[in-house]
Amino acid sequence: MPAPEPAAGNASFAPLAFSDLPGFAADDHAEAFAVFQRCCAAIAQGRAPLRAGVAPSSTLTAICRRALALQAPGGDEARRFFEDHFRPFRANRAEGAGPAGFFTGYYEPVVEGSPTRTDGFTAPILSPPADLAACGAPARAAIEAGALEGRAHPLLWLRDPIEVFMIQVQGSGRVRLADGRMLRLIYAGRNGLPYSSIGRILIETGAIKAEEMSLAALKAAVRAAGQAQGEAGAALMQRNESYVFFRIEPALDAREGPVGGAGLSLTPLRSLAVDRSIHAYGTPVWIDAEMPWRFSAPTPFRRLMIAQDTGSAIIGPARADIFFGSGDAAGARAGDIRHAGEFVVFLPVEEGSLR
Repeated sequence: MPAPEPAAGNASFAPLAFSDLPGFAADDHAEAFAVFQRCCAAIAQGRAPLRAGVAPSSTLTAICRRALALQAPGGDEARRFFEDHFRPFRANRAEGAGPAGFFTGYYEPVVEGSPTRTDGFTAPILSPPADLAACGAPARAAIEAGALEGRAHPLLWLRDPIEVFMIQVQGSGRVRLADGRMLRLIYAGRNGLPYSSIGRILIETGAIKAEEMSLAALKAAVRAAGQAQGEAGAALMQRNESYVFFRIEPALDAREGPVGGAGLSLTPLRSLAVDRSIHAYGTPVWIDAEMPWRFSAPTPFRRLMIAQDTGSAIIGPARADIFFGSGDAAGARAGDIRHAGEFVVFLPVEEGSLR
């Protein structure tokens, strides 16, 4: 059963030993290290992230330089590297019992589209206006009514507004054109207004039972309610006032994942979106939870993840979003994740000794 989301910021951190982490020794540390190493390259070079966050500490930067000196270490060597350079700290709920971590899943939608508006493709993906900061943060309803006409230009056209909406919520997408070309959409800014979950609204209003909520059910509900201006489906989406703009990245290798907040391609089930005002990109995080990440029934999810992304709904020290991959299958699995669990952040040894 999905868990209710805890209050943002309601966690403290307690030191642990690596032996306190069930399943840690059995994880694929070489795979996790490869993702960590890609973050380290960006940190060591001082590359600016796509979405700015708290800067990596000097100790994390020094660890990254040591990591870059290793050439494709095996699992045991990679595990020893993490154990030698970091100390684990578990997030604990301030008010009492129960794990403090709360996890959702996200993915990269893959949809059909057109470079021009046609009868079959009528919903635009917009570029950011050049004067976004001076636009007065119009809400979704105002933008859809034309508030940025002439300033935010259509990049592509999708079949219907719910497909645009889902790409905005996920923060990335791939669009397949009729000639077979595949274009990548990269986050390019947002209007700065708060994110609201329409899935939660549908559950709270009784439109969809919590145990029946899924990506397919959400899309079906919006389409059935009508997506034209003034119809109930459009009004529901407009309750999420946040609006995301994109740019096209044609050169990104299709074998690579979408670009996350750190400015790097994401890796399924290793890349994690975190609160960028609290955790630096590149921070390792151990997750221990029971959730339906492989099958419809919950099974243990015990994996070392790397903070590589962020999101407007990811707020709080123990809140995280797990990247599941690209396409409908990844979306179906990601949509089932709304679970509590252990959130264990790895801090550099020098920083951990100060806690």
